[in-house]
Amino acid sequence: MTKQIDLGGAFTLANTSMTLNRVGYGAMQLAGPQVFGPPRDTGAAIAVLREAVASGVNHIDTSDYYGPHVTNRIIKQALHPYPDELVIVTKVGARRGPDASWNHALSRQELIDAVHDNLRNLGLDRLAVVNLRVGGIMGPSEGSIEEPLTVLAELKHQGLIRQLGLSNVSPEQLAEGRKITEIVCVQNFYNVARRNDEGFIHNLAQQGIAYVPFFPLGGFTPLQSSVLDRAAAALQASPMQVALRWLLQRSPNILLIPGTSSNEHLRENLKSATLQLPPEIIADLDSIGAALKQ
Repeated sequence: MTKQIDLGGAFTLANTSMTLNRVGYGAMQLAGPQVFGPPRDTGAAIAVLREAVASGVNHIDTSDYYGPHVTNRIIKQALHPYPDELVIVTKVGARRGPDASWNHALSRQELIDAVHDNLRNLGLDRLAVVNLRVGGIMGPSEGSIEEPLTVLAELKHQGLIRQLGLSNVSPEQLAEGRKITEIVCVQNFYNVARRNDEGFIHNLAQQGIAYVPFFPLGGFTPLQSSVLDRAAAALQASPMQVALRWLLQRSPNILLIPGTSSNEHLRENLKSATLQLPPEIIADLDSIGAALKQ
């Protein structure tokens, strides 16, 4: 029997009954290469999901455009009927081309179709949280999000979605979005080396909105990586564990969604929540990336 472990405490999404353990699981890597097509070993993918939930993970991040359709079908096969406490967060706003390209899909019909694809492939009547993905792959782009978010707000009003979040957005776009509907989470690119959202995270925490960073090891220069490697060696941990633990200590509203298709790496990722970072290690890590003004 898998033992549940400390996952960094919990965070309750504002004005909801959804309390998420702070270390969750990202399902992107369950699909094939380039997040396209089926995995090499579906049985292994199912095993990772089941061990994650058995270990106490109650927050799975996914999207029906992973594969496409692949990860959601594996999640359903592995976990349906879902535990009451499990919160599956999905994303809409993109589609995959036949060449595995990532394309925007923000028209009214594309968003409606995407929500129904997620419902069908996850085997749900209602999606717990849907993130609207806008901007580029690596960060926000300028422009209004009113039109696509209004479509999702209508689907929420119809009862197909419980809560809404945003991905790849700026503080200004969040402010615009909150005039349309309640926003419970923001998912952006942030890590110890890429800290553009430093002030944004603080403001979200004050509003009770979760911040979910992706690419915990993305955007490092070799020099920055060497600082992380030295910290990991000193702590007898992996660089990923140190990067994840740094994120957890940064702000109480940060939720993690590290992904892997390996049970061994899953266990390593989850153990990051119990890693202790001494003040001198935190100072070294903080020196990697200076906060950028919003």
